[in-house]
Amino acid sequence: LILYFIKKCFSHSLPENKILVAQRPLLVVANKTATLVCNYTYNGTGKEFRASLHKGTNRAVEVCFISWNKTKINNNSNKDFNCQGSHDKDKVSFSLWNMSASQTDIYFCKIEVMFPPPYVYNEKSNGTVIHVQVFFVLFFKETPVQTQEPQSAIPLWIMTAMTGVLALYSMLITAVFINYWQKSKKNMYHQSDYMNMTPRHPPYQKNKGYPSYAPTRDYTAYRS
Repeated sequence: LILYFIKKCFSHSLPENKILVAQRPLLVVANKTATLVCNYTYNGTGKEFRASLHKGTNRAVEVCFISWNKTKINNNSNKDFNCQGSHDKDKVSFSLWNMSASQTDIYFCKIEVMFPPPYVYNEKSNGTVIHVQVFFVLFFKETPVQTQEPQSAIPLWIMTAMTGVLALYSMLITAVFINYWQKSKKNMYHQSDYMNMTPRHPPYQKNKGYPSYAPTRDYTAYRS
């Protein structure tokens, strides 16, 4: 209603071939989709129009545009934006989707009369701040806690192998000790064996005059 009265006031005081544009000051985007409406007033005799949406305070980036006349409509969008324009009587709407937080900025509508001459466009308006909100939703999935039975630090097969090795080593040491003990005992037996070292008459030299080596034993003493 307010825009209607503004248009009526402008229509009475607006010079010919002048364009005025009205935009809402703020547009908050919560679902990455926005529609920016540009209301304009023009009292000239133009037949071919072009409307475009610009981003930034200096309007350096053209987001998208729409051009139309009585028989044809053209749409084009910047590759970095998803934007499409549509027009109605005294109104142009720009629909944006899949917006990102980096696209939060101030946007301006520009309306141009392309034909017939003279070329006319609107003066710079106050623009609309589009604020893109991004919500991060974190999903936590509960993972069931699995209880495991305590396991020994050393696996069973390693303990079995170690036990076998120790048993084999013990048997080997025992066998070596027994062998060494038997050899030592045998050596001790040979060293303590008694040997009679008294020289005797050679049996074949008794009657040849050789001196006796030992006194002749008296065997009569043993006779009964």
